[in-house]
Amino acid sequence: MADRNQLDAGFPQDATCKMERKNSGERGILVAQPSTSSLPLESKFADPSPLGLSAFALTTFVLSLINLGARGLNQPNIVVGAAFAYGGLVQLLAGMWEMAKGNTFGATAFSSFAGFWISIGITFTPGGFEIVQTLTENSPSPFYNSIGIFFMGWFIFTFILVVASLRSTLASLLLFSLLDLAFLLLAIAYLLGDGNASPNTACLRAGGAFGILSAFAAWYIALAGLLESSKSYFKLPVIPLA
Repeated sequence: MADRNQLDAGFPQDATCKMERKNSGERGILVAQPSTSSLPLESKFADPSPLGLSAFALTTFVLSLINLGARGLNQPNIVVGAAFAYGGLVQLLAGMWEMAKGNTFGATAFSSFAGFWISIGITFTPGGFEIVQTLTENSPSPFYNSIGIFFMGWFIFTFILVVASLRSTLASLLLFSLLDLAFLLLAIAYLLGDGNASPNTACLRAGGAFGILSAFAAWYIALAGLLESSKSYFKLPVIPLA
């Protein structure tokens, strides 16, 4: 991010151009020039990036701790609420606000990962959609293969974001690179679980670790966007790459 209000250096910031009627005797001529008016013609949206990043980070953090087996947890049921409300709905709203600002990268990333979290919520809702129950009725292998393919698809999509952020900032590139590795390891963990009673533990734990790192990277960028000069005494570097 080139400044505090951008997730990515490639995200354009909307500029408000103040217009005044030129008193030239001609009808309806507007010229762009400095104005003493305190009311711009266009309203300016607040930067939605910190909100979207925070929604992504918290939900990813919770699921990644479960994948790590923290406190003996091994079922993702607790993440369902956050997946629907915070990682899903709130992040989707951030994506729509990015779209309204004309930020294609932010709109694509936030809206897509909102879809990811909503789909996770749908999949793991206990008794709601019975996706897990149906796939594990006779053997866990169909579920492991299905969720492994699901994570592999997200690995491919996140790799696209990695390529698209090569000239953004080091912080953004690090975020998507860590997340991409997390998806890859989770996909491998579940695909290797075919015929076994559980996913591959080593890959699952490694995926959880990279997920936690990506969550903290997202929180870091969110904090960098929140640290405005009028409200804070310091700024966090995100290191532009271009």
